[in-house]
Amino acid sequence: MLDKNGIAKRIAKEVRDGFYVNLGIGIPTLVANFVRSDIHVEFQSENGVLGMGPFPFEGEEDADIINAGKQTITTLPGASFFDSALSFSMIRGQHVDLTILGAMEVAENGDIANWKIPGKMVKGMGGAMDLVASAENIIVAMTHTNKAGESKLLKRCTLPLTGVGCVKKIVTNLAVLEVVEGGFKLLERAPGVSVETIAEATEGNLIIEGDIPEMVI
Repeated sequence: MLDKNGIAKRIAKEVRDGFYVNLGIGIPTLVANFVRSDIHVEFQSENGVLGMGPFPFEGEEDADIINAGKQTITTLPGASFFDSALSFSMIRGQHVDLTILGAMEVAENGDIANWKIPGKMVKGMGGAMDLVASAENIIVAMTHTNKAGESKLLKRCTLPLTGVGCVKKIVTNLAVLEVVEGGFKLLERAPGVSVETIAEATEGNLIIEGDIPEMVI
């Protein structure tokens, strides 16, 4: 079973040389710490940063340099800062190659709910709706079940949707799954996790074909 850093490290393997990548709040922000050093990647944040680096070491934070989640970040040589209008033009113009988001629920048809639980105060959706509407490659990083042990990979989302039919791949603490016609196709299982455990934790239709390899982190 993976922890949050393990999920981020596995997702980092999906990042390719030359990609422009947007990282959502939560686990996705950790991905920048694990991207291979031999490739060049530009991380974009919708609050107006292009060229984010890993999180700063303790004592080296600059409170004026933050991501969309208000976390302090570092920037790489050549990084640039701009207003939100230009940032969202990049997103809406489909100039971002990969979007990595957290989620509270994902449905077997690729719907995603990641911004609101009814009855709980939220400040708003932020840039999530623009990202899911514009991105052609969306990977979700999340735990497979909620705190009550209930599946977050569902037949249908129960929470207000952020986007419809947009998620391509999911990496959880238990598995790597691809959204295909008919459900969640199991691609890899986390170290020490059985296919049976994954099946029990997945409410949506789980497609299992052949032997499922253990993921390499």
